[in-house]
Amino acid sequence: MTIPTPHHYITSATGLSELCEQLKDSPRLALDTEFVGEDSFVPKLELIQVATERTAAIIDFPVVQSNGALDAFWEIVCDPGVEKVVHAGRQDLDLFAVHAGQIPKPFFDTQIAAAMVGFGSQVAYANLVQRVHGKKLDKAHTFTNWSARPLSHEQLAYALEDVTFLLAIHDHLHSRLSKLGRLPWAHEEFARLEGVVAETRREPQERYQRIRGWDQLKPKLAAILRELAAWREGEAKRRNVPRSRVVRDEVLLQLARHPPRQMDELRNVRGLHSSEADRNGEVLLSTIQAALALPPSAWPVLSKERKPEPESTGLVELLQAIVKACALKAEIAPTLLATTADLQALVDAKTDRAALELPLLRGWRRILVGDVLLNALDGKLAVTVDPNIRAVRWSPSDETPAP
Repeated sequence: MTIPTPHHYITSATGLSELCEQLKDSPRLALDTEFVGEDSFVPKLELIQVATERTAAIIDFPVVQSNGALDAFWEIVCDPGVEKVVHAGRQDLDLFAVHAGQIPKPFFDTQIAAAMVGFGSQVAYANLVQRVHGKKLDKAHTFTNWSARPLSHEQLAYALEDVTFLLAIHDHLHSRLSKLGRLPWAHEEFARLEGVVAETRREPQERYQRIRGWDQLKPKLAAILRELAAWREGEAKRRNVPRSRVVRDEVLLQLARHPPRQMDELRNVRGLHSSEADRNGEVLLSTIQAALALPPSAWPVLSKERKPEPESTGLVELLQAIVKACALKAEIAPTLLATTADLQALVDAKTDRAALELPLLRGWRRILVGDVLLNALDGKLAVTVDPNIRAVRWSPSDETPAP
Protein backbone atom coordinates (compact mmCIF):
# COMPACT_ATOMS: atom_id res chain seq x y z
CA MET A 1 0.00 0.00 0.00
CA THR A 2 1.24 3.51 -0.86
CA ILE A 3 1.39 5.95 2.05
CA PRO A 4 -1.37 8.57 1.51
CA THR A 5 -0.25 11.91 0.07
CA PRO A 6 -0.48 14.87 -0.12
CA HIS A 7 -0.98 16.42 3.28
CA HIS A 8 -4.18 18.50 3.34
CA TYR A 9 -5.12 20.84 6.17
CA ILE A 10 -8.78 21.71 5.66
CA THR A 11 -9.85 25.10 7.02
CA SER A 12 -12.55 26.15 4.56
CA ALA A 13 -15.83 24.98 3.08
CA THR A 14 -14.22 24.91 -0.35
CA GLY A 15 -11.36 22.75 0.88
CA LEU A 16 -13.77 20.36 2.56
CA SER A 17 -15.92 20.12 -0.55
CA GLU A 18 -12.85 19.23 -2.61
CA LEU A 19 -11.82 16.65 -0.03
CA CYS A 20 -15.27 15.04 -0.08
CA GLU A 21 -14.96 14.63 -3.83
CA GLN A 22 -11.77 12.63 -3.22
CA LEU A 23 -13.30 10.57 -0.42
CA LYS A 24 -16.69 9.66 -1.82
CA ASP A 25 -15.61 6.77 -4.06
CA SER A 26 -13.33 5.09 -1.52
CA PRO A 27 -14.57 1.76 -0.11
CA ARG A 28 -12.94 2.50 3.26
CA LEU A 29 -11.77 5.43 5.36
CA ALA A 30 -9.16 5.60 8.10
CA LEU A 31 -10.49 7.93 10.81
CA ASP A 32 -9.20 9.48 14.02
CA THR A 33 -9.95 12.57 16.11
CA GLU A 34 -8.19 14.98 18.42
CA PHE A 35 -10.30 16.55 21.14
CA VAL A 36 -10.19 18.39 24.43
CA GLY A 37 -12.44 16.99 27.14
CA GLU A 38 -11.40 18.62 30.39
CA ASP A 39 -13.76 21.58 30.40
CA SER A 40 -16.99 20.51 28.71
CA PHE A 41 -19.83 18.01 29.02
CA VAL A 42 -19.18 16.68 25.52
CA PRO A 43 -15.48 16.68 24.60
CA LYS A 44 -14.68 19.49 22.17
CA LEU A 45 -13.83 18.01 18.81
CA GLU A 46 -10.80 19.85 17.40
CA LEU A 47 -9.46 17.80 14.49
CA ILE A 48 -10.72 14.97 12.31
CA GLN A 49 -8.05 13.00 10.50
CA VAL A 50 -9.11 10.97 7.49
CA ALA A 51 -7.23 8.88 4.91
CA THR A 52 -7.86 6.70 1.89
CA GLU A 53 -5.37 4.76 -0.23
CA ARG A 54 -4.66 7.92 -2.24
CA THR A 55 -4.98 10.88 0.09
CA ALA A 56 -4.93 12.02 3.70
CA ALA A 57 -6.22 15.15 5.35
CA ILE A 58 -6.83 16.94 8.62
CA ILE A 59 -10.11 18.81 9.08
CA ASP A 60 -9.98 21.75 11.48
CA PHE A 61 -13.37 21.02 12.98
CA PRO A 62 -14.16 24.30 14.85
CA VAL A 63 -13.22 26.39 11.81
CA VAL A 64 -15.04 24.31 9.21
CA GLN A 65 -18.04 23.72 11.48
CA SER A 66 -18.61 27.45 11.71
CA ASN A 67 -18.98 27.49 7.93
CA GLY A 68 -21.74 24.86 8.05
CA ALA A 69 -19.99 22.71 5.48
CA LEU A 70 -19.85 19.30 7.17
CA ASP A 71 -23.07 17.68 5.93
CA ALA A 72 -21.44 16.11 2.87
CA PHE A 73 -18.57 14.78 4.98
CA TRP A 74 -20.91 13.19 7.54
CA GLU A 75 -22.88 11.61 4.70
CA ILE A 76 -19.72 9.87 3.49
CA VAL A 77 -18.65 8.83 7.00
CA CYS A 78 -22.08 7.33 7.72
CA ASP A 79 -22.41 5.61 4.34
CA PRO A 80 -23.05 1.89 5.10
CA GLY A 81 -21.13 1.02 1.95
CA VAL A 82 -17.92 2.55 3.33
CA GLU A 83 -15.91 0.70 5.97
CA LYS A 84 -14.52 2.97 8.69
CA VAL A 85 -11.16 1.94 10.17
CA VAL A 86 -10.34 3.25 13.67
CA HIS A 87 -7.93 2.37 16.46
CA ALA A 88 -9.29 2.14 20.02
CA GLY A 89 -12.24 3.94 18.53
CA ARG A 90 -14.74 4.15 21.38
CA GLN A 91 -14.28 7.89 21.95
CA ASP A 92 -14.03 8.63 18.24
CA LEU A 93 -17.26 6.77 17.51
CA ASP A 94 -19.00 8.55 20.36
CA LEU A 95 -17.96 11.95 19.02
CA PHE A 96 -19.03 11.00 15.50
CA ALA A 97 -22.39 9.90 16.90
CA VAL A 98 -22.81 13.26 18.64
CA HIS A 99 -21.98 15.35 15.57
CA ALA A 100 -23.26 13.10 12.77
CA GLY A 101 -26.34 11.92 14.68
CA GLN A 102 -25.47 8.23 14.41
CA ILE A 103 -22.66 5.75 14.99
CA PRO A 104 -20.80 5.33 11.68
CA LYS A 105 -21.17 1.73 10.48
CA PRO A 106 -19.64 -0.57 9.51
CA PHE A 107 -16.38 -0.01 11.35
CA PHE A 108 -13.22 -2.01 12.00
CA ASP A 109 -11.29 -1.36 15.22
CA THR A 110 -7.63 -2.30 14.79
CA GLN A 111 -6.98 -2.49 18.56
CA ILE A 112 -9.70 -5.10 19.01
CA ALA A 113 -8.58 -7.01 15.92
CA ALA A 114 -4.93 -6.94 17.07
CA ALA A 115 -5.90 -8.55 20.38
CA MET A 116 -7.53 -11.39 18.46
CA VAL A 117 -4.39 -12.31 16.51
CA GLY A 118 -1.74 -12.25 19.22
CA PHE A 119 -0.65 -8.61 19.61
CA GLY A 120 -1.86 -8.44 23.21
CA SER A 121 -4.63 -6.56 24.95
CA GLN A 122 -5.10 -2.84 24.24
CA VAL A 123 -1.99 -2.53 22.08
CA ALA A 124 -1.11 1.12 21.39
CA TYR A 125 -1.29 2.46 17.85
CA ALA A 126 2.40 3.43 17.79
CA ASN A 127 3.36 -0.05 18.96
CA LEU A 128 1.19 -1.63 16.27
CA VAL A 129 2.67 0.62 13.56
CA GLN A 130 6.19 -0.35 14.57
CA ARG A 131 5.43 -4.09 14.70
CA VAL A 132 3.44 -4.21 11.46
CA HIS A 133 4.95 -1.42 9.38
CA GLY A 134 8.43 -1.08 10.89
CA LYS A 135 8.02 2.65 11.46
CA LYS A 136 8.73 4.30 14.81
CA LEU A 137 6.35 7.18 15.41
CA ASP A 138 7.26 10.41 17.15
CA LYS A 139 5.34 10.75 20.45
CA ALA A 140 6.35 14.33 21.19
CA HIS A 141 2.82 15.72 20.89
CA THR A 142 0.92 13.07 22.83
CA PHE A 143 -0.28 15.64 25.39
CA THR A 144 -0.56 18.65 23.11
CA ASN A 145 -3.33 21.25 23.49
CA TRP A 146 -5.31 20.68 20.31
CA SER A 147 -7.55 23.68 20.96
CA ALA A 148 -4.65 26.15 20.56
CA ARG A 149 -4.31 27.90 17.22
CA PRO A 150 -2.30 28.11 15.07
CA LEU A 151 -1.20 24.49 15.06
CA SER A 152 2.43 23.92 14.15
CA HIS A 153 3.61 21.87 11.20
CA GLU A 154 4.96 19.30 13.69
CA GLN A 155 1.57 19.03 15.43
CA LEU A 156 -0.24 18.53 12.14
CA ALA A 157 2.29 15.93 10.98
CA TYR A 158 1.88 14.09 14.28
CA ALA A 159 -1.92 14.13 13.97
CA LEU A 160 -1.80 12.92 10.38
CA GLU A 161 0.32 9.90 11.33
CA ASP A 162 -2.65 8.61 13.34
CA VAL A 163 -4.37 7.68 10.07
CA THR A 164 -1.40 7.38 7.70
CA PHE A 165 -0.75 3.73 8.60
CA LEU A 166 -4.25 2.62 9.60
CA LEU A 167 -5.25 1.14 6.26
CA ALA A 168 -2.01 -0.84 5.98
CA ILE A 169 -2.62 -2.19 9.49
CA HIS A 170 -6.22 -2.97 8.49
CA ASP A 171 -4.94 -5.00 5.53
CA HIS A 172 -2.54 -6.94 7.76
CA LEU A 173 -5.07 -7.68 10.49
CA HIS A 174 -7.89 -8.50 8.07
CA SER A 175 -5.62 -11.02 6.34
CA ARG A 176 -4.58 -12.67 9.60
CA LEU A 177 -8.16 -12.81 10.88
CA SER A 178 -9.27 -14.39 7.60
CA LYS A 179 -6.54 -17.04 7.69
CA LEU A 180 -7.47 -17.91 11.28
CA GLY A 181 -11.19 -17.96 10.52
CA ARG A 182 -11.76 -15.20 13.06
CA LEU A 183 -13.33 -12.44 11.00
CA PRO A 184 -16.79 -13.33 12.35
CA TRP A 185 -15.32 -13.13 15.86
CA ALA A 186 -13.98 -9.66 15.17
CA HIS A 187 -17.29 -8.45 13.80
CA GLU A 188 -18.99 -9.82 16.90
CA GLU A 189 -16.65 -7.68 19.01
CA PHE A 190 -17.26 -4.61 16.85
CA ALA A 191 -20.99 -5.08 17.47
CA ARG A 192 -20.30 -5.22 21.21
CA LEU A 193 -18.32 -1.97 20.97
CA GLU A 194 -21.21 -0.38 19.12
CA GLY A 195 -23.47 -1.40 22.00
CA VAL A 196 -21.07 0.14 24.52
CA VAL A 197 -20.99 3.42 22.59
CA ALA A 198 -24.77 3.45 22.35
CA GLU A 199 -24.99 2.77 26.08
CA THR A 200 -22.99 5.91 26.87
CA ARG A 201 -25.84 7.87 25.32
CA ARG A 202 -28.55 6.13 27.29
CA GLU A 203 -31.20 7.83 29.39
CA PRO A 204 -30.01 10.07 32.27
CA GLN A 205 -32.04 7.91 34.66
CA GLU A 206 -29.52 5.11 34.12
CA ARG A 207 -26.35 7.12 34.74
CA TYR A 208 -26.32 6.39 38.47
CA GLN A 209 -25.17 2.87 37.74
CA ARG A 210 -21.79 4.27 36.71
CA ILE A 211 -21.13 5.68 40.15
CA ARG A 212 -18.87 3.37 42.10
CA GLY A 213 -20.63 2.09 45.20
CA TRP A 214 -24.20 2.55 43.96
CA ASP A 215 -24.93 -1.15 44.26
CA GLN A 216 -23.99 -1.10 47.95
CA LEU A 217 -26.90 1.20 48.77
CA LYS A 218 -30.28 0.08 50.00
CA PRO A 219 -32.94 0.33 47.25
CA LYS A 220 -34.56 3.45 48.74
CA LEU A 221 -31.22 5.25 48.91
CA ALA A 222 -30.31 4.02 45.42
CA ALA A 223 -33.47 5.77 44.22
CA ILE A 224 -32.14 9.03 45.66
CA LEU A 225 -28.81 8.53 43.88
CA ARG A 226 -30.61 7.77 40.61
CA GLU A 227 -32.61 10.99 40.75
CA LEU A 228 -29.61 13.09 41.78
CA ALA A 229 -27.47 11.64 39.01
CA ALA A 230 -30.20 12.31 36.45
CA TRP A 231 -30.46 15.91 37.65
CA ARG A 232 -26.68 16.33 37.42
CA GLU A 233 -26.71 14.93 33.88
CA GLY A 234 -29.17 17.56 32.73
CA GLU A 235 -27.41 20.36 34.60
CA ALA A 236 -23.97 19.46 33.25
CA LYS A 237 -25.35 19.27 29.72
CA ARG A 238 -27.17 22.59 30.12
CA ARG A 239 -24.03 24.34 31.37
CA ASN A 240 -21.75 22.32 29.03
CA VAL A 241 -19.35 21.45 31.83
CA PRO A 242 -18.00 18.09 33.06
CA ARG A 243 -20.27 16.26 35.49
CA SER A 244 -17.67 16.57 38.23
CA ARG A 245 -17.77 20.35 37.81
CA VAL A 246 -21.38 20.29 39.01
CA VAL A 247 -21.17 17.67 41.78
CA ARG A 248 -18.60 14.89 42.09
CA ASP A 249 -19.64 11.23 42.22
CA GLU A 250 -18.58 10.75 45.83
CA VAL A 251 -20.65 13.76 46.89
CA LEU A 252 -23.75 12.38 45.17
CA LEU A 253 -23.15 9.09 46.94
CA GLN A 254 -22.86 10.88 50.28
CA LEU A 255 -26.09 12.80 49.64
CA ALA A 256 -27.85 9.49 48.92
CA ARG A 257 -26.45 7.74 52.00
CA HIS A 258 -27.30 10.58 54.36
CA PRO A 259 -29.96 12.68 52.63
CA PRO A 260 -30.12 16.24 54.01
CA ARG A 261 -33.52 17.80 54.56
CA GLN A 262 -32.53 21.39 55.30
CA MET A 263 -30.23 23.87 53.62
CA ASP A 264 -27.85 24.05 56.57
CA GLU A 265 -27.44 20.25 56.46
CA LEU A 266 -26.75 20.45 52.72
CA ARG A 267 -24.10 23.12 53.19
CA ASN A 268 -22.32 20.87 55.68
CA VAL A 269 -21.90 18.04 53.17
CA ARG A 270 -18.20 17.58 52.61
CA GLY A 271 -17.11 18.18 49.04
CA LEU A 272 -20.17 20.14 47.94
CA HIS A 273 -18.99 23.55 46.77
CA SER A 274 -20.72 26.46 48.47
CA SER A 275 -21.31 28.03 45.05
CA GLU A 276 -23.23 24.92 43.95
CA ALA A 277 -25.25 24.96 47.16
CA ASP A 278 -26.12 28.61 46.47
CA ARG A 279 -26.95 27.92 42.85
CA ASN A 280 -28.89 24.66 43.14
CA GLY A 281 -29.37 23.91 46.83
CA GLU A 282 -33.15 24.11 46.72
CA VAL A 283 -33.27 21.94 43.61
CA LEU A 284 -31.06 19.32 45.25
CA LEU A 285 -33.25 19.23 48.36
CA SER A 286 -36.44 18.97 46.35
CA THR A 287 -34.92 16.19 44.20
CA ILE A 288 -34.00 14.27 47.34
CA GLN A 289 -37.47 14.75 48.84
CA ALA A 290 -39.15 13.63 45.62
CA ALA A 291 -36.99 10.50 45.59
CA LEU A 292 -37.81 9.75 49.24
CA ALA A 293 -41.51 9.98 48.41
CA LEU A 294 -41.30 7.32 45.70
CA PRO A 295 -43.08 4.03 46.45
CA PRO A 296 -40.96 0.86 46.79
CA SER A 297 -42.15 -0.25 43.35
CA ALA A 298 -40.21 2.69 41.85
CA TRP A 299 -36.95 1.89 43.65
CA PRO A 300 -34.05 0.34 41.70
CA VAL A 301 -33.92 -3.42 41.86
CA LEU A 302 -30.60 -4.48 43.36
CA SER A 303 -29.23 -7.98 43.06
CA LYS A 304 -28.53 -9.55 46.41
CA GLU A 305 -24.79 -9.71 46.76
CA ARG A 306 -23.38 -12.89 48.21
CA LYS A 307 -19.89 -13.24 49.50
CA PRO A 308 -17.97 -15.83 47.50
CA GLU A 309 -17.78 -19.15 49.28
CA PRO A 310 -14.22 -19.99 50.44
CA GLU A 311 -13.82 -22.88 48.03
CA SER A 312 -14.92 -20.73 45.07
CA THR A 313 -11.69 -18.76 45.14
CA GLY A 314 -9.68 -21.80 44.17
CA LEU A 315 -12.16 -22.67 41.44
CA VAL A 316 -11.94 -19.20 39.95
CA GLU A 317 -8.16 -19.44 39.94
CA LEU A 318 -8.38 -22.83 38.22
CA LEU A 319 -10.66 -21.35 35.56
CA GLN A 320 -8.27 -18.42 35.11
CA ALA A 321 -5.46 -20.90 34.42
CA ILE A 322 -7.62 -22.63 31.81
CA VAL A 323 -8.51 -19.28 30.20
CA LYS A 324 -4.83 -18.32 29.99
CA ALA A 325 -3.97 -21.70 28.49
CA CYS A 326 -6.73 -21.35 25.88
CA ALA A 327 -5.58 -17.82 25.09
CA LEU A 328 -1.95 -18.91 24.71
CA LYS A 329 -2.89 -21.74 22.40
CA ALA A 330 -5.11 -19.49 20.29
CA GLU A 331 -2.64 -16.56 20.37
CA ILE A 332 -5.30 -14.22 21.70
CA ALA A 333 -5.31 -11.80 24.64
CA PRO A 334 -6.73 -13.63 27.71
CA THR A 335 -8.53 -10.49 28.90
CA LEU A 336 -10.55 -10.66 25.70
CA LEU A 337 -11.91 -14.08 26.68
CA ALA A 338 -13.23 -13.66 30.21
CA THR A 339 -13.15 -11.32 33.19
CA THR A 340 -12.64 -12.42 36.79
CA ALA A 341 -16.21 -11.30 37.52
CA ASP A 342 -17.52 -13.57 34.74
CA LEU A 343 -15.61 -16.53 36.11
CA GLN A 344 -16.86 -15.83 39.64
CA ALA A 345 -20.45 -15.71 38.34
CA LEU A 346 -19.89 -19.00 36.57
CA VAL A 347 -18.62 -20.64 39.77
CA ASP A 348 -21.35 -19.14 41.96
CA ALA A 349 -24.20 -20.30 39.73
CA LYS A 350 -23.66 -24.02 40.52
CA THR A 351 -26.72 -24.99 38.44
CA ASP A 352 -27.96 -23.93 34.99
CA ARG A 353 -24.56 -22.38 34.30
CA ALA A 354 -24.90 -22.80 30.55
CA ALA A 355 -27.91 -20.47 30.53
CA LEU A 356 -26.10 -17.55 32.19
CA GLU A 357 -25.98 -14.26 30.30
CA LEU A 358 -22.19 -14.05 30.17
CA PRO A 359 -20.06 -13.08 27.15
CA LEU A 360 -17.87 -16.15 27.62
CA LEU A 361 -20.93 -18.36 27.07
CA ARG A 362 -21.93 -16.74 23.79
CA GLY A 363 -20.59 -16.71 20.26
CA TRP A 364 -16.93 -17.38 19.58
CA ARG A 365 -15.99 -17.25 23.27
CA ARG A 366 -18.30 -20.18 23.96
CA ILE A 367 -16.54 -22.17 21.25
CA LEU A 368 -13.03 -21.23 22.31
CA VAL A 369 -13.27 -21.38 26.09
CA GLY A 370 -16.84 -21.43 27.42
CA ASP A 371 -17.57 -25.13 26.94
CA VAL A 372 -14.17 -26.06 28.37
CA LEU A 373 -14.93 -24.10 31.54
CA LEU A 374 -18.38 -25.62 31.89
CA ASN A 375 -16.97 -29.13 31.49
CA ALA A 376 -14.27 -28.40 34.06
CA LEU A 377 -16.84 -27.25 36.62
CA ASP A 378 -19.04 -30.25 35.88
CA GLY A 379 -16.16 -32.65 36.57
CA LYS A 380 -15.96 -33.80 32.97
CA LEU A 381 -12.34 -32.71 32.52
CA ALA A 382 -9.12 -33.69 34.21
CA VAL A 383 -6.86 -30.65 34.46
CA THR A 384 -3.12 -31.33 34.71
CA VAL A 385 0.24 -29.61 34.22
CA ASP A 386 2.66 -30.78 31.55
CA PRO A 387 5.94 -31.10 33.52
CA ASN A 388 8.09 -30.62 30.44
CA ILE A 389 6.74 -27.26 29.29
CA ARG A 390 4.92 -26.31 32.52
CA ALA A 391 1.67 -25.72 30.65
CA VAL A 392 -1.91 -26.43 31.73
CA ARG A 393 -3.52 -29.34 29.92
CA TRP A 394 -6.92 -31.01 30.16
CA SER A 395 -8.54 -34.19 28.93
CA PRO A 396 -11.86 -36.00 29.44
CA SER A 397 -12.15 -37.21 33.02
CA ASP A 398 -12.18 -40.95 33.62
CA GLU A 399 -14.33 -40.49 36.69
CA THR A 400 -18.06 -40.01 36.65
CA PRO A 401 -18.99 -36.81 38.51
CA ALA A 402 -20.78 -37.38 41.79
CA PRO A 403 -24.51 -36.57 41.59
